[in-house]
Amino acid sequence: MTAPLLEIRRVSKRFTRQAGLIERGVARLTGQGAGGTVHAVTDVDLAVPQGEVLGIVGESGCGKSTLGRVVSGIYAPSEGEVVLNGQPVARDRHGASQKLTTKVQMIHQDPFASLNPRMKVGETIGEGPRVHGFGTAAEIRERTGSLLEQVGLEASYADRLPHQFSGGQRQRIAIARALAMQPELLVLDEAVASLDVSIQAQVLNLFTDLRRELGLTALFISHDLSVVRHVCDRVAIMYLGRVVELAGAEDLYRAPLHPYSEALFASVPTLGTGRASFHPIKGEIPSPLAPPPGCAFHPRCPMAGPRCRVEVPRLKTPVQGARQVACHLHDGGTQQKDIAA
Repeated sequence: MTAPLLEIRRVSKRFTRQAGLIERGVARLTGQGAGGTVHAVTDVDLAVPQGEVLGIVGESGCGKSTLGRVVSGIYAPSEGEVVLNGQPVARDRHGASQKLTTKVQMIHQDPFASLNPRMKVGETIGEGPRVHGFGTAAEIRERTGSLLEQVGLEASYADRLPHQFSGGQRQRIAIARALAMQPELLVLDEAVASLDVSIQAQVLNLFTDLRRELGLTALFISHDLSVVRHVCDRVAIMYLGRVVELAGAEDLYRAPLHPYSEALFASVPTLGTGRASFHPIKGEIPSPLAPPPGCAFHPRCPMAGPRCRVEVPRLKTPVQGARQVACHLHDGGTQQKDIAA
């Protein structure tokens, strides 16, 4: 691996949840507390080299979108830091501005909500460069037309409003807006999830072409395992705010090591010899307000032993490969002894 462009250093993000009026009334009657702290991201440590696309995968509520917002500088990390080429990206834990960079751009899930309906798309694409002084007005207009053509649209579309475009075209505009800032890192948060399958393929092919032409580095956040396999070099599996496995895409899809990774892949419907195969993950994901002790997956894991219930497994390289996995099953055999006992 080359020197990392992006470093996520022991990042955690917690939100204080304010109790509502009814909940506060119930708490007074029962003597129990109200509100609480949501543990959205816990102790994530990742490095992404120049030119790599790293996939972030997991069930809804696993913290992958929150991690993307921390990397983009939208949220301040509660602990840890995000560094791009040696410079901090996110706000500090107190919310103060800390050398925020334009070199990280985010592409959001909903193309119908991410564009200002009152602004022509040319103004939308050119707003960031104008604010940050990336050129004269004429240069920005010319750059806007070039970007529209680069994402497969006509330069004349700059004078149209967002409601005149389809969902796939709007997402292309969102990509052009991100590229207008000449980013070193893109964060794509479920960027094709709201599109029809045929349109998804077109946008993914566009992203692949742009990646090859521009040498893009990206975090690709998605719940769609087939999409992630198609576009990502490596994949990080998240569960309840933690990364539980990190591996090359082909290695991971061929032979996942963590029990949660195995269950996640098994839960994807497949067509076999005459009938569909589908094995949903048993149990419910615990609440991030009260994550279980030890391994967060142990209440749902068929391989869990006594150690899993008390000790948090660390993400590290197992004895049988170069990938990283956070599971006591793969840290030298002590967990197998616990289970046998």
